[in-house]
Amino acid sequence: MNPIKQMKIEPVILNGSVVRLEPLSIDYVEGLSHVGLEPELWRWIPSPVATIDHMHDYVLKALEEQRQGVALPFVIIDQVSNQVIGCTRYVDIVMLHKRLEIGSTWLTSMYQRTKANTEAKLLLLTYAFEKMGVIRVTFKTDALNEKSRKAILRIGAVEEGVFRKHLITASGRVRDSVYFSIIDTEWPMIKMKLENMLK
Repeated sequence: MNPIKQMKIEPVILNGSVVRLEPLSIDYVEGLSHVGLEPELWRWIPSPVATIDHMHDYVLKALEEQRQGVALPFVIIDQVSNQVIGCTRYVDIVMLHKRLEIGSTWLTSMYQRTKANTEAKLLLLTYAFEKMGVIRVTFKTDALNEKSRKAILRIGAVEEGVFRKHLITASGRVRDSVYFSIIDTEWPMIKMKLENMLK
């Protein structure tokens, strides 16, 4: 068995025609707060972000996970307006096993059901499979979040199952989580599908 080459996880800018993903920094707290405090955005998130102070803590936590080498967070920027419209990240990065998760993704309501999220996923998946050399990308969502489940299936991910009583949310509700994945052998067809969705 060949030794696994360990890739250094470093911030990177991912450019598309609709959106640009830039490394998250503390400087983006105000911009994220301007577009990201809608209660509906956080309905299915275990710890909602409701104030600028919450957003500050949210960003600090993401940056601490980046420092630990287990996450790589991005802001999503609209290419036309050059405005921040959301956030996303790689989480649970385990390069020893060539796997990671794409999660903590949200877009301000004005950009939902547009090409922004589709292209953000294409950029993240392309970099993960083709630059980082991962063999598995995971997605998970609240079992009650039908909209998210349909969106993940729509891009071609395979539903793997339900983690029962997986998380306790800030409200005290016990959440079941549904897991999905895309593996390296599926990636070429999924890439083509996402590119077609953007035409």
